[in-house]
Amino acid sequence: MIPVLDWQEFESHPDAFVTKLGQACRETGFFLLQNHGIPKTLRDDVFAKADAFFALPRAEKAKVSILNSPHFRGWAKPGDESLDENSPEIDTKETFNIGYDLPEDDPRVIAGEPFRGINQWPALPGFAETMRAYYDATLNLGVALHRAFACDLGLPADFFDHAFDEPLAALRLLTYPPATGAANEIGAGAHTDYGAITLLMTDGEPGLQVKPRDGDWMDLPHVPEAYAVNIGDCLMRWTNDIYVSTPHRVLPPQNRRRSVAMFVEANPDTIFKALPGTGAAKYPPIRAADYLMSRLDATYAPKEVT
Repeated sequence: MIPVLDWQEFESHPDAFVTKLGQACRETGFFLLQNHGIPKTLRDDVFAKADAFFALPRAEKAKVSILNSPHFRGWAKPGDESLDENSPEIDTKETFNIGYDLPEDDPRVIAGEPFRGINQWPALPGFAETMRAYYDATLNLGVALHRAFACDLGLPADFFDHAFDEPLAALRLLTYPPATGAANEIGAGAHTDYGAITLLMTDGEPGLQVKPRDGDWMDLPHVPEAYAVNIGDCLMRWTNDIYVSTPHRVLPPQNRRRSVAMFVEANPDTIFKALPGTGAAKYPPIRAADYLMSRLDATYAPKEVT
């Protein structure tokens, strides 16, 4: 059972909200979040701009290929990524990745720091402006959710704030083609997310499945206007396994499926180690940037597309 939470309850009845949130993070690692405050007009514009990009000719999209970027920004065609690196299945999705936006003359960009590059933008009117606005809005929601996590974990409400002011967070536009029936196709292979949390908005087309640690694969229900929120590996490590990062996958859909994911990641130098009061550490400390790089290196190891 995936719980449905109302974000406005955190303002009106914070103790009740935090209790429900904590249970969801401990048991399923997934919940649906209503009344989140992200304007529908902005969300609709993001989907419209994503549709316009994915409709471009392949040669035009290739000009902003993620394979041209050492910072994992830009377009990934089917087969560029394999979320389940242990499976022969090929991810059929197309994606476009957007990171923390920096100008070309930023000292970190000039120095070539990992994950501190410029975004690649297609030549579509308003595309960059819309994506920047959505990135900022969902990042702010992600940071606010961490204040609720802090309350649940018995920490000061602003405990996590400093870790997300120049984050590794990534906005990802996704489109999945209809299933062809090929034996080795999967929309997105089984995986856990890498960062702190993910905020996912979909068009309602089925396909996303979740595998609770004590159960079988189950369809994630669709609640119109709600975000699907899930715990990532880094928040699981940070909470010393109090919260769970749950495997999920996308089956090849019957119809084209679209989604927009905001991966809320911490600042590059944030050290993930067991939070105070969580007992003996189950994981060695690791920098956020180092953990992310280890996962992305596996994701982009090539597979042959047949």
